[in-house]
Amino acid sequence: MALFLALPLGQVQATVPSGPPTFNTNPLTFTNRYEPFVPRATKVYSGAKSGGVKVIILENYLSETRTFQLAGANKKDAVVCSILREMEFDNNQLVEDSLNNFAEADDGTVYYFGEIVDIYQNGSVTSHEGSWLVGGPTRDSDPPETANAPHPFVFMPANPQQGDVFKQEDLFPIVDETDQVVAVNQTVTVPAGTFTKVIQVLESSRLDPTTEEKWYAPGVGVIQAQAKGETSQLIASTLPLMLRSP
Repeated sequence: MALFLALPLGQVQATVPSGPPTFNTNPLTFTNRYEPFVPRATKVYSGAKSGGVKVIILENYLSETRTFQLAGANKKDAVVCSILREMEFDNNQLVEDSLNNFAEADDGTVYYFGEIVDIYQNGSVTSHEGSWLVGGPTRDSDPPETANAPHPFVFMPANPQQGDVFKQEDLFPIVDETDQVVAVNQTVTVPAGTFTKVIQVLESSRLDPTTEEKWYAPGVGVIQAQAKGETSQLIASTLPLMLRSP
């Protein structure tokens, strides 16, 4: 099934998967160019926030997995997800540590099964704000306030096109995010290199009046992000950057 979106005159009508995804093939094998997953790979971003705060973001692609049961499904429909750990340091102090769960459907779309978030202040966890999982908390280590999502959300379509609109998070008022592909076939240079065939995605939320733009490159995912008063760029990656320009 595909969701058809009404776009301004002159734009091509785009399609984004909707309805229940199927995971009959290996959901741990990622073929999606714009959201790859390679266990034990690492990405590092450097950036800044208002007030001169220096930001370092570390992403670790874990070899561990987590299994989710889709609502109303039987055991054969349980989905095994890959886990991405993301850590943010502001002025060398850990401020957020999250575990994000992803799986690729049969059509190549990457789905988001939720995240566990630890918010830090002065070295101690003070909140789990923004935590949600398909099926809610099922492990002793899951914060009890973790929100229960009825199904996973589209994180990245298999073949994103200009005008595509999808929601990576749709559990208002816990989390909410709408994503629109606003440009394709861009060439973007960051400290990690120059990348071609880059797509630009605009993120908005009913929970925050500000927006954020992200640039995704084939074979690596996000290489740059920009919001009001905040920027970050990829400075290093151990993912296979086969599509990086010399």
